[in-house]
This record gives sequence, structure tokens and C-alpha cells, in this order.
Amino acid sequence: MKRVLVTLSGWMMISSVAIAQTDTITNRLHQLEGVTITETQRKHTVTSTAPLHLLDRKDMLTMGVTDIADALHRLPGITLRDYGGAGGMKTVSVRGFGAKHTGVSYDGVMLSECQSGEIDLSRYSLDNVESISLVIGDNDDIFIPARQSSVPAILNIQTLRLPTADTKPHLTTQVKFGSFGYISPFLRYEQNFSDKFAFSAMAEYTYAKNDYPFELFDKTDYRTNNRMSTGHGELNFLWNINKMNRLSGKMYYYDNDRQLPGVVHYNTNVCQESLHEQNFFGQLLYQTHNHSGWSLKWHAKFNWHVSDYEDPLIPNRNNDATYWQREVYTSAAVLYTPSEQWAFDYSADYAFNNLSSSSPRTVDSRPYRHTILQSATAKFHNQRLTVLGRLLYSLYLNDAKDGASARNMRRLSPSISLSYKLLPDYDFFVRASYKNIFRSPTFNESYYFHYGSTDLLPESTDQFNLGLTWKGKLSAFNCQLTADGYYNHVKDMIVAVPYNMFIWTCVNVGKVRVLGLDITANSQWQMTKNQSLVLSGSYSYQRAENRTNPTSPFYKYQIAYIPEHSGSVALGWENPWLSLSLHGSSICRRWANNQHTDGSMIDGYWDMGLTVWHTFQWGHQKLEARFDLKNLFDTQYEIVHFYPMPGRSWQISFKYLI
Repeated sequence: MKRVLVTLSGWMMISSVAIAQTDTITNRLHQLEGVTITETQRKHTVTSTAPLHLLDRKDMLTMGVTDIADALHRLPGITLRDYGGAGGMKTVSVRGFGAKHTGVSYDGVMLSECQSGEIDLSRYSLDNVESISLVIGDNDDIFIPARQSSVPAILNIQTLRLPTADTKPHLTTQVKFGSFGYISPFLRYEQNFSDKFAFSAMAEYTYAKNDYPFELFDKTDYRTNNRMSTGHGELNFLWNINKMNRLSGKMYYYDNDRQLPGVVHYNTNVCQESLHEQNFFGQLLYQTHNHSGWSLKWHAKFNWHVSDYEDPLIPNRNNDATYWQREVYTSAAVLYTPSEQWAFDYSADYAFNNLSSSSPRTVDSRPYRHTILQSATAKFHNQRLTVLGRLLYSLYLNDAKDGASARNMRRLSPSISLSYKLLPDYDFFVRASYKNIFRSPTFNESYYFHYGSTDLLPESTDQFNLGLTWKGKLSAFNCQLTADGYYNHVKDMIVAVPYNMFIWTCVNVGKVRVLGLDITANSQWQMTKNQSLVLSGSYSYQRAENRTNPTSPFYKYQIAYIPEHSGSVALGWENPWLSLSLHGSSICRRWANNQHTDGSMIDGYWDMGLTVWHTFQWGHQKLEARFDLKNLFDTQYEIVHFYPMPGRSWQISFKYLI
């Protein structure tokens, strides 16, 4: 069990009494008399009332994780769509829910994409990430914005935390080289100027040709139109105003000029599409706490995103367009903890989104939306039992500057979850949860030319989960095992159906039933003081059936792109000489459409990799050298149909820390 000691300045506002007490929000034991706080990071994953899977930087190193997409392959229940290469778009869905119904949080604030509703995770660098966690349903942490309760599952990305141990400047420099013209320098500066103020800045640049070879139809070819050139920078600060108040903030900028590889079909690999994206957001977080058990958390965010799409092969370049998204978002959460057993939270969020385009043929209505979310949550917790209940009220007010607008939507969504320790002296927990939630249509689904419909109803979802967690020791191994069975039901699913060859429209006709099982296993053997062996694995079964029309020949067919079986395994050996990690992920065959037509089956695959690393220490300075061999056996496979993935490739990185 990993323990991390941090100074009091890192948690000024979570507790201020001079006695030890258990935080009902984080299950952390705060001992303020000794000026330090001991945080048991893994405890929360054991006692959680809903499935919670966590990967921290240590896990990602020993498991040989190379990027965000690779990390997601190691989490159960996740279906990833990857269009290939370093610059290929990567979106994620969980347990049969689409990518539009899966939330992504970045340092505690949800990312938004009002046009398509899908977050492209290729934008976010693993080098700046402290941990990645997946929460399915409602987690034990109730002191959160209402927006984080409005999705069936949420992926939390936590970036590197600011330093608290000293006031010296810390500098991290890194450079990566890899196959297919890949190069990526990274720079991070951080400093704790006093016990009240800390600051960090980071920047990275990535370039890749992505002209990798692939085999299709018994012919070797090379991926074309797949170059990327992207930059990303962040500024962060933390100001501990006093013992009761803290203010933190972030400024983020992303710029990606990339070519878009097209479908490879019948030996055709011709495409000239390109996309230039820019994204800026700034966010603030203010927290305060008093002795009487009241706490306040306030978020504010402004987000701006522009995407410039070009396709010179289309006659008259009719598809060329620039799209602008804007969002203003704020959230206030009030927490009251009258005792160690009880906690109550009320959260209220407001967001304004709008979308405009340079092309009147696409989103010609200039739509905008006001969103109001309110949640009320109660939590009871003692040494063996945790119960959490929540009621979410959602209100979506839609309008458009030109043309008809989508309908307004409102809904009450209840959820309840519990966790119970079966044996008082052992970490053996059973959990159960239910959550009802819905998804409002995106702007594309409501307004897109020859595609959207303003009459759409929201998708409605019911999810049930029953699971077990055990943590203990087997011989010399420290182990943690989880198993979760679940049932999900989606009605009024939004699907696109053709009116003719050129005109499609979105309608509410879909119903989906998902039965599934997620299993994870993690074990560690501390062989000697400087050597350890880590073995981890996951397995997911998902039976996601089309239940729309019992008379349809496609009734009970597996939903497109969702595999019935998937899994991952990693074996890591850390030692003073040369640490090793052998890892792999596997997915069974899938279908590219819900009708399972001829030629739409995508073969399953098993992808193995090898990672070797070593850290050289010179006083307080470190040099980390790492070598990754990806797709060890040069497997030819696809994740998205007719978008071939790279074969065997390599990557070398050098990281210098001062």
C-alpha cells in the first residue's frame, strides 16, 4: 500500500481542526498536530460504492504505458476508437454507452464538445499526467460539480501536482524519438515560492509523419496524408490564501495542424483532408472551509475552440468550413459534514454554449444553449457501511439565432449506491448501485445540414451494478481483486437513418441492452529492498444488443464496434539494473455496423509490447532513459474499419530532472 507524505500547505482547506479525523469526502486520515498528512491513495478504490479504476504514474511505468490511448486499453469496460498513428483521433466509450455519453474531466473540470459531443483524447499528453481514473456511476466523492454527475461514466485526468516539499525551482526536460518520423520535446518548470504560492509552466511539441506500412488485401502499402504537427502549453498556480481559503487556476492552449488519413478500401489510399484545431481554456477553483463543517467549492471556466476543415478533392470545395465553439461555465458546491458519519452536498452548475460556422450548408442556425444542473447528495459512512443517494435536476434551454431551435429538455435523475464490508477484519467489500441519467442531443444531431433533427428526444439510460472488491495477501504477494456485473438499458437512442443516398436524419428509434462483467487483478511481490515484481490484468465481457425492433432481422445483434471480449495483462520487474515490462492487450472480433453486413467484420487481435527503463541518480538530479518496442509481433490489425494501425515500432525517451 503506497503512502505519500505531503506538507500541510498542500491541503490547507480540507481540514483545520487540531485533532485527527476522517474526511468523509476522501476517506483520508488528516493528522494536523504533526503538520503532515498521510494519504492512503489506494484505499478509495477498495471502499468505493461504484466501480473505480485508477492508474497512477507508478502503475503506468511498470505497465509500459506509452500514451493516453495505451492507458485506456488497460482499464476494463472501455471501448476505444483509434484512427491510427500518433495524430489519429481517439475517443472512448464505457460499457456500451457511446463516446457522447462518457464524460472526461481535466483537473476536476469537465471538458466539453458541444458540436459532436466526443472528446478527442489524443490532445492530452501523458507526460503531464499524474493519474487517470475511471468512475462508473456515482463515486464516494460527493463534493463535486453537478456536471460530473450528469454522465453514466467519467474519465478523470489529473495533471502533475505542484511541489510542496521545498522552495527550489524544479525543471524537467524530456525528448522522445520514435518510428515514422516521431519526435516530441517536453519542458516543465515548477516552483513553490513560499508556503502560500506555487507555480508551474509546461510546453510540448510533437511532430510525426505517421507514414507507417500496413498490409491489406495481400499487399503492403504506406499510410498517406497522416502528418501531424501539434503544440500544447499550460500555466498553473496554487495560492493558499490562509488556513481556510485556497485559490488555484489553469490556462491551457492547444494547436494541432494535421492531415486526416482516409479510409483504405480496395487498395485506395488517396486523401487530402486536413484539420487545423486550436483550443484555449482558462479555469479557476476557489475552496473555503470553516470549523463548523461547512465547505464551499467554486469553479469558473471559459473555453474557446476553433476547427478549420479542408478537403480539396470535393467539387467546389463545398465541405470546407471553419467551426467556432464557445463556452462559459461556472459551478458552486456546498458541503456540510455535521459528523464523521454524515455528509450532505448541494451543487449548482450553469453553462452557456454556442456554435457558429463559416459555411451556411452545415450548422446554419447558429444554435446556442443554456444548461442548468442541480444535484443534492447525502452520504452515510461508518467503518463497514457506506450509502450514497443523489438526485440530479437537468434543464436544457435551446435556441438559435437563425431558423428553428431544438426543444427544451428537463429531467429528474435519481441514483443510489452502497458499499458494505463483509468481514470486519478484512478488506472484503460488496457494492451495489443504480443510476438513471439522460443525454441531450449534440448540436450536430439537432442542426447539421441534411443530418440533424430539432425534434429529437434525449437518450435515457438506466444502469445497475453489483460488485466485489478484495484486498489482502496471498503468500508473498499483496493483491487486489475486483469483479463487477452490470446491466445497462438505453432507450430513445439517437441513430442516423438514410432518407436517400445524400440525406440522412437523426431519429429516436434505438434501444440497447448491455449485460457485462469486468474483472481486474493486481499483485505485487517485494522480492528484496530494491526489487519488486508486479502482475496486473483485466478482462471485460460486454453483450451489447440491439433491442429496437423485435421483428427486425438485426434484433439482438451486437452493437457496432463493441467487442464481446477484451482484456489486458502486464508483468513488470523493477530492479537496480534494468527494469522490464512485458504487456499486452486483446480484443475479439467486432462489427463495423449494427447490421453485420458482409465485409463489415473486424478481426480480433492481440497486441504485445516491451518496455525497458533505468534511472541514473546524481545527487538531487535524475536521468531517466526508456525504450519501448510497440506491437512486438508486428500484428496487422484495425480498431476502426479500414483504418489500419501501425505494425512494429519503437520509441526512445530521455528525461532529465533537476
